[in-house]
Amino acid sequence: MHRPMDEPAADAFPSDPRSHPNDPAPGPGGLPDPARVDPAVLGALLARHGWRRRGGAAGRYSRWTPPGPPAPPGGPTSLLVPDTTAFPDSEDLLTEALTALARSATPSARHVLVSLAVPSDAIRWWREVPEPAAGTAGATGWTHAERLHIAARQILLAGALAVRDRAGYHGARHRRRALTALDPLLIGPAPGGRDLTAYLPVETGRPLAVRLHHALHAAREAVDYQRATGAMDAFDTAVGAGVCRELTEALVALVRGSEGAGIALDWAPAADAPEGCPARPEPVEFSPGDLPALRRAGARYLRDEPSVPVRITGAVVRLRRAGPRGPGTVRLRVLAGAEVPHVRLELDEEAYRIAGQAHLVGLPVRVEGRLESRGGFRRLTRASQVVPVQVDEEERDRLMKSLQENVDFFEEACAGE
Repeated sequence: MHRPMDEPAADAFPSDPRSHPNDPAPGPGGLPDPARVDPAVLGALLARHGWRRRGGAAGRYSRWTPPGPPAPPGGPTSLLVPDTTAFPDSEDLLTEALTALARSATPSARHVLVSLAVPSDAIRWWREVPEPAAGTAGATGWTHAERLHIAARQILLAGALAVRDRAGYHGARHRRRALTALDPLLIGPAPGGRDLTAYLPVETGRPLAVRLHHALHAAREAVDYQRATGAMDAFDTAVGAGVCRELTEALVALVRGSEGAGIALDWAPAADAPEGCPARPEPVEFSPGDLPALRRAGARYLRDEPSVPVRITGAVVRLRRAGPRGPGTVRLRVLAGAEVPHVRLELDEEAYRIAGQAHLVGLPVRVEGRLESRGGFRRLTRASQVVPVQVDEEERDRLMKSLQENVDFFEEACAGE
């Protein structure tokens, strides 16, 4: 995927899950507090991550063994998980089970602990790629792992944008708030770099998880319809479910260079499934054969998204024109009126003079126009009604400080290029 997302590769997911500000009080050794762990939730998480139930005392506890082939003597031990917290030894069994998970070398043990720490919906991505070399089963190349991280982040960002608004192309709109919505996410990478899991805390991340569920399935259905009929109409309808150019480009990034890729979503066992969603959503998979349809859809969304009439209030942060007189170009830091950080606009000589004077005295300006989709909704055309806006002293002082820090920008307006 190219960089219309305006996010460098360095902004991809961190390599380890980070702490969450709302984590429940940990128990001994930093483990989830056994007194606050529901045995039914622990059992559901173990089953979800491939652990196998091997019997136990009916009605009292169950025995779970790690996924994979049976462990050799001295290998990973099984877990005893109480069926309820009604028995005197229930908390002791939970403490032992959590301690064993923390010490386990089984990759899924970490995922189970993260899900217990913060009740979260889990989204997992995977890419099918060839083995890089003999003797490296289960591993993948650096480039493939990096692509997985970047594509996963772009898919989450596309979902967060769709939570804010339904549009075929978002551009710079709502980006700051969408990025902020990703802050509470926890990340649990899997060894080998072939898959990646994000945990969305139910309290803050459920709307994003629901939107991605609907959007991904709508994208899959639209691709199937296009490949069967050649028509792109289904992509127009899919916008209502959250499909957009940002999502189609993210899916292209996920699939490109692989033999296939997929996304699976699991609701937090500690919370009910959202209304209108199945209790166990089916994974959504895409193949290289889907790329032409996804690319065409992205181009269609970019071409067809209309400009938006707006009335913006913004601080003038840059002025530029070719000479001491005539029209010029102004850059505004948007304070109100549009969900973008900055816009550029061309003004005639009189409007440019007003913007320059407002900049000198530390006042923002209000301007009407159309926010153009070309360039990512960063350009205002048909600008008119440029007037200074009064602000309180605190805001005015802040704007004057900004002027002092960027005085070279204003000098361009006086001296020309």
